[in-house]
Amino acid sequence: MIVRIMGEGQVRLADSHLTQLNKLDDELLAEMEHGDGPGFRRTLQDLLTKVREMGEPLPDDSLEPSDLILPSPDATLEDVREMLSDDGLIPGG
Repeated sequence: MIVRIMGEGQVRLADSHLTQLNKLDDELLAEMEHGDGPGFRRTLQDLLTKVREMGEPLPDDSLEPSDLILPSPDATLEDVREMLSDDGLIPGG
């Protein structure tokens, strides 16, 4: 699966990592629902860090279609609310 982190680029990530990322996605959704700004910031950073650690960066000139688009590290709670569907950031979560 190809994941894009807005403002950073793309990484190739094995589908086997989705379960772990879904846990963070669920936490992020709960924090958003409760308006927990500090928790949201912490969990967003954790989610992006995991994607970077588990993924293989694609070259900057690569333009693969993204299966998943994640917000930039400096995205606000409101920015992410606009990006979300009912399923959260991670499909199938």
